[in-house]
Amino acid sequence: MAYQDLREFVLKLETEGELKRVRAEVDPVLEIAEVVQRVMRGKQGGQTGMPVPLGGNPALLFEKPKGSRHPVLINAFGSVRRMALAFEVQDLDEVAARVQGFLAMETPRGLFDKIKMLPKLAELGSFFPKSVKSGACKEIIQKGSDVNLWAFPILKCWPQDGGRFITFPLVFTRNPETGKRNVGIYRMQVYDERTTGMHWQTQKHGAEHFRRAKAKNPEGRISVSVVIGADPATALAGMLPIPPDLDEMMFAGFLRREPVEMVPCETNDLEVPANAEIVLEGYVNLNEMRTEGPFGDHTGFYSLEGEYPVFHVECVTRRKEPIYLTTVVGPPPQEDFYMGYAVERVFLPVMKMQHPEIVDVTMPAEGIFHNLMIVAIRKSYPGHARKIMNAIWSLGQAMFTKVIVVVDHDVNIHNYSEVVWKTLCALDPERDVQFSLGPVDTLDHAARMQDFGSKMGIDATRKWPSEGFARPWPDEILMDEATKTRVDALWKSLSPDGT
Repeated sequence: MAYQDLREFVLKLETEGELKRVRAEVDPVLEIAEVVQRVMRGKQGGQTGMPVPLGGNPALLFEKPKGSRHPVLINAFGSVRRMALAFEVQDLDEVAARVQGFLAMETPRGLFDKIKMLPKLAELGSFFPKSVKSGACKEIIQKGSDVNLWAFPILKCWPQDGGRFITFPLVFTRNPETGKRNVGIYRMQVYDERTTGMHWQTQKHGAEHFRRAKAKNPEGRISVSVVIGADPATALAGMLPIPPDLDEMMFAGFLRREPVEMVPCETNDLEVPANAEIVLEGYVNLNEMRTEGPFGDHTGFYSLEGEYPVFHVECVTRRKEPIYLTTVVGPPPQEDFYMGYAVERVFLPVMKMQHPEIVDVTMPAEGIFHNLMIVAIRKSYPGHARKIMNAIWSLGQAMFTKVIVVVDHDVNIHNYSEVVWKTLCALDPERDVQFSLGPVDTLDHAARMQDFGSKMGIDATRKWPSEGFARPWPDEILMDEATKTRVDALWKSLSPDGT
């Protein structure tokens, strides 16, 4: 059965030994972020040799954040195991298999095929969001001058941040032309009690809604609602790389095997999850921009100040005792790495269906998602590696990938030592490195200009005569199986202690 809300997930984490409660008063300004850094990295606290008081990289529930009576949940998704718990599976491959199963549905050719598809179609239909009249997120309703964002324990994570930031919001908008809903996670700098920035990066769907609405009515506004905290599958839905026409709330229902119940907002025409902890309702003026940042970002560097739209909060609805869900980004790895890893594993079948030659993909933590992707392929023809590079650069959010390394199918791409060794041994730099220009992540501070720069692809596959390689390619040094079998039998006698 799906988690009904965030607090059920908290209870599960605690039961599984994956959560620690922090009962001391800790300041949301810098201190919570520093505690999280020490926990994530297993650093010693205080005196030399002093044990880490919250060891094991657990999720943390700060019960007494300074200046607020609402507890802070952070690092909730900061391990592979917690990501599996979030999706209620033993292994993330289970989710990937479900995704693959639905994508593999073919058009039925006869009566028996149609009958066999009925259970899947019925299950798929049960995932669509369900509208309800009210929910727990309506226990408290505050409007106008009663709205005060400073009542929440909003974090300032790093010393040079431009202010406090809401870092784990689900931002709901509608396409002004089609009316279709979009949900994204965009950081929000809090300016005062009732206004925040809205960090809609150029290539994000929220930014596209803003541009389309502005083209129709430059002096108008766009309705926006923001959810902070929900059941884990719903809370994670905003980061999933699904097609723009696919409803994130429907996909959340697929992940949780139960539809997301949605309630109408009080002051705009949007719907939000009924089980939400906190909902901010309001609007963004289409002709208003304000300086946002700096912000200590997932690149490990500060993203610079920029001009972004302003979100005006007209109404807050919440639970009586809400949990404030948040996260810290910064030098990798952080919690967002594990979230990204889950996306990588869950959506690998999608990439394989589009490009069957792909065997596996990995994005190392140090690559911070968009800087490095390593791809193993089953090579079938000359130039195959370059075909895959170009395909990835045209594939949704993967278009931001700065460096792509393509290796043969028999390379263990999760062993980075092996990847570096075999890449360098297969590489003739002038021949095997390909450069391209295109869109880059807004946060890429090294790009020649914001949102536009160069990319590099490295063909680290074995080279073929049909690719102009006239020399013989050597075999890798491997011991033969017969010798290994004989030594297996001798091994105990060779060991000094008999083990």
